[in-house]
Amino acid sequence: MVAATTARQLELREQRLLRVMAVAPYLLLATSAALSMLTGVHTWSDRLITLWLVLLAAAWIWLMSRRRTPGAVYVIGLILLIAVLCTRDVWFAGFFGFVGYLHSWQYLRNGWRYAGLTATAAISITTFMGGLPDPTPVAVLTYLFFIGAIVAVVGLFSSIGETTSAHSAERKRMVAQLEETIRENDGLHAQLLVQAREAGVLDERQRIAREIHDTIAQGLAGIVTQVQAAERAGDIGDEVVWRRHLANATTLARDSLAEARRSVHAIGPAELESARLPDAIAGVATEWGRLHEVTVEFTTTGDVMQLHPEVEVTLLRVAQEALANAGKHAAATRVGLTLSYMDDVVTLDVRDDGAGFDPARASSDDGGGYGLTSMRQRVARVAGVLEIESEPGAGTAISASVPIVARERPVVHEEHE
Repeated sequence: MVAATTARQLELREQRLLRVMAVAPYLLLATSAALSMLTGVHTWSDRLITLWLVLLAAAWIWLMSRRRTPGAVYVIGLILLIAVLCTRDVWFAGFFGFVGYLHSWQYLRNGWRYAGLTATAAISITTFMGGLPDPTPVAVLTYLFFIGAIVAVVGLFSSIGETTSAHSAERKRMVAQLEETIRENDGLHAQLLVQAREAGVLDERQRIAREIHDTIAQGLAGIVTQVQAAERAGDIGDEVVWRRHLANATTLARDSLAEARRSVHAIGPAELESARLPDAIAGVATEWGRLHEVTVEFTTTGDVMQLHPEVEVTLLRVAQEALANAGKHAAATRVGLTLSYMDDVVTLDVRDDGAGFDPARASSDDGGGYGLTSMRQRVARVAGVLEIESEPGAGTAISASVPIVARERPVVHEEHE
């Protein structure tokens, strides 16, 4: 805002200065003509000749100013008109003569500027002195001194004005460049906001997709499995087994509903609220083994420590997904889980003796389900690595290794009496 105001002020000043420079020659010429007509003893014929010369000078200035670069021809004609008018009356040297200085510096370049200044100064000094100096050293030196002094003073102030104008132009260019940079930064900022918003939306969609898969989808798959087992038990008339599978399906439905609500509110798994990670994974594994009637072994190695909540959630979800896959696809009879705490990483290994599969086909676009993709995304979010080893008929081994990031301890403020 400040830069824009400054640029506008500079532009207005330049416009005013240009208007003054354009009108000044006519004002000085008109002033000289008026004083010449009102003072002194002149005949009407002299006044008429002077008036015609004034009109000729005004026409010369106006016609030549229409050109983009008036140049030397214009300045020579201007100085000759100044000289002729100065012979008519001294007032033209006192006022209109300044136009010669201004336009000599404005429309000439390099040393020709000083030539125009010198010619104009010589005409003015000669007019004021009533003619050329007497041929004496003092008179000649005085004459040259005044000419040199006028040229030096006019050249000095013109150089200062030109330097100031150059600095003003440079400041104007810098302000314009700054405004352009600000506009570009505003555009970039807006683009970054849009990209950040889109990335946030995409990340939230992926989170919801993972949570739906890890809670609702797995729960529904377990319910379907239990209902199918109940149907088989009903077909053979085993009411005890039938009721047990229906009770399991009901429990899974309640748990899935609770997890779905927690996912909507971005709340962590219930298993980690009141238990450490090893206990939570052990509880999940035990319950899964009970529901699927599969032998499950869980082992913890290393020194157990509290990890960052996102790391613990990732490992728990990997365990749940690996067990779900073993139940849905592998038809395993034994599953083993090992949680290993090492110096800088914690690793979860899940092994089963099921049917196995081809990892290359499961990782392709048309093979496998969302489960492996979900596990890879979760592990990658915490800078971990997921490895899968399997082949048809030889079981499956899944290993998730993530860096150890300790849970931040809350700051306790001690009160001192």
